[in-house]
Amino acid sequence: MKIRIIGSVAAGTSVAAKARRNNEEADIRIYDRDYDISYSVCGIPYFIGDEVEDLETLNPRDPAWFKKRYNVDIQTRHEVTDIDHDTKTLTIKNLDTGETLTDTYDILVFATGASPLTPNIEGTELGHVFHIRTIQNAGAIDQFIESRKPKTATIIGAGYIGLEMAEQLTHLGIEVTILQRSNQVMKHLDKDIADRITDTLKAHGVNVLLDQEAVRITETEIITSKGDTIASDLVFLAVGVKPNTALAEKIDVKLGKTGAIAVNEKMQTNLPDVYAVGDVAESFSVITGKPLYRPLGSTANKMGRIAGDVITGGNSIHRGILGTGIVRVFELAIGQTGLNEQEALAQGYDIETLHNIKPARAAYLGGKEIIIKAIADRATGRLLGVQAVGEEGVDKRIDVFVTAMTFGAKAEDLFHLDLAYAPPFSTTKDPVMYTGMALDNAIKKQNKLLTPKELQHRMEKGESFQIIDTRAKNQYDKSHIPDAVNIPLAELRNKAKDLDPKKPILCYCNSGVTGNAAQNILRQMGFEEVYNLSGGNKNYQVYRK
Repeated sequence: MKIRIIGSVAAGTSVAAKARRNNEEADIRIYDRDYDISYSVCGIPYFIGDEVEDLETLNPRDPAWFKKRYNVDIQTRHEVTDIDHDTKTLTIKNLDTGETLTDTYDILVFATGASPLTPNIEGTELGHVFHIRTIQNAGAIDQFIESRKPKTATIIGAGYIGLEMAEQLTHLGIEVTILQRSNQVMKHLDKDIADRITDTLKAHGVNVLLDQEAVRITETEIITSKGDTIASDLVFLAVGVKPNTALAEKIDVKLGKTGAIAVNEKMQTNLPDVYAVGDVAESFSVITGKPLYRPLGSTANKMGRIAGDVITGGNSIHRGILGTGIVRVFELAIGQTGLNEQEALAQGYDIETLHNIKPARAAYLGGKEIIIKAIADRATGRLLGVQAVGEEGVDKRIDVFVTAMTFGAKAEDLFHLDLAYAPPFSTTKDPVMYTGMALDNAIKKQNKLLTPKELQHRMEKGESFQIIDTRAKNQYDKSHIPDAVNIPLAELRNKAKDLDPKKPILCYCNSGVTGNAAQNILRQMGFEEVYNLSGGNKNYQVYRK
C-alpha cells in the first residue's frame, strides 16, 4: 500500500506515524514544499520574546529522524503541483533544483495546512512586514529585531497569535499598537469578556485601536481608515488563516461550508482513497453537529492519528470539537470553549447566562478571582459554552468544562463533580461546581439572572426596575448602579414592605452570592419577578466602562 501525504507539520506527520505503527509493510512518503517539518507554530511568539532561547526547540525533528524512527520518507522542498486521480499520479517539483518528477499512490492524504491571510493593504510587501506562521518567518523576525532594533510595532489583528505577539514584543521593550477592525479583541469571545483583555493590554502600555483598519503601510508608519498615523518600525499581519485547498480542488475534492475540505468522521473526502486532515480540513461542533473550522495543532494531531488508523484498517472516528482555546496575555489567562452568547442565540437556543466571579483557590492563601461566563440551554439544561478570565486556575477549569460538555453534561451535573479540593488548589465549592449550581437554580427554580447587557437593553426599552444594592453602605458609596437603593441584606426582611410587589426587582452585591440570597428572601416573601444581577456590581462596572 502506497500512502502519499502532502504536508509534514502536525497533521501529516501524525498520519504517517500512526499508519506505520499499524502497518510495517506500507510504503509511506510525505511531500512538503517548506524547509521544516513537525514544528510548533504556537511557540513562535515565545521565541520572538526570548522565552524560548533556541529556535530549534520548536523544530526538534527532521526528515532523517523520522526516517530512522518510523521508516517514513519525508521530502521537504518538494511541492506537489498536479494530481491525476484517475491514474493516481502525482507531479512533484523539487524547489531547490527545479527538477520535475512523478509518483503514484494508493492512498492520498491532504495535510496542506493553512496560509496566513494578507489583507488588501498597500505596503504589505515591505521588508519590515511579517506573517507569523513558519520557522522561516520566526528566524527572519528574530534577525530583523536583532539587527534593526525597532522601537515601535503594529499588530494588525487581535486574535490569539496577535495578542501573544503584543505580550512578547512589550517584554522586549517595543512600543506596541494593536489595530483591529471590529469593536473587540478575540472574536470568539463575547464583548463583555473581551473588554477585560483590552483593559489588561492597555494597563501594560499596549495601544489598542478598535473599529479601525490599516489602509497603507510605509517604511515608518501606518495610515488607518480614520486618518490616524501610527509610527511603526515593525508590522505583523495576524488577521487569520485560509485553508490551502487549491490543490485538492484541482481533483474536485469537495469543500465544506467553512471553506475547508469537507470530511466525514473517518477523515475521508468525497473521493475514494483521498483523505484530508489538519488545518486544511473542516471539523464539526460537538454542540450543534454543524461544520466548524478552528485550526489548532491539537486538533490537527488528532485528525492525523484518526486518518492514519483508518487508512491501515482501524476503526477510529472523529468525534468533533468544541472550538476550545486558551491564551496568556500578560498576567491573564483567557480560555473559552463551546458557543459564546451570540453564537448560541444565532443557533436558536433559549439561553441562561451566568457570570460567576470566584477565587481560584482559598482567598486566605492569596487566591485570585476567576471570571467565568457560562451559557446553558434553558430547555434541556445542557451546558453550551464557557469563557473564563483570571490570573490563575483558568486552564484547569476550562478543561473540566470541556470534559463535561464533551459528554453532554447539564448545568446540574457540574455541582456533583467530585473535584480535587485543598485550600492551595481550590475552594470547598469550586468555581466549576458553583457555576453549575447557579445555572441550574436559574433554569429550574426561577432564580432569574439578568446580565448587565440585558438590564441595559430592557431599561432602554422603557422598563422600570426596583434596584437593590445589598452590600454595606461603604461599598455602595464607592460605586453602585444608577438609581439603586442601598438595603444591606441584614435589613432586607424589615424593609421589604416598602417595595412594590407589582414592579420587577433587581438585587445585586459585589459578585452575585449575596444578591442571590436577597433574591431568595424576596421570592419567599411573595415577590414574583425578582432578578439577581449576573456577576454583581463588579461585572456591571466593567461592562459600563
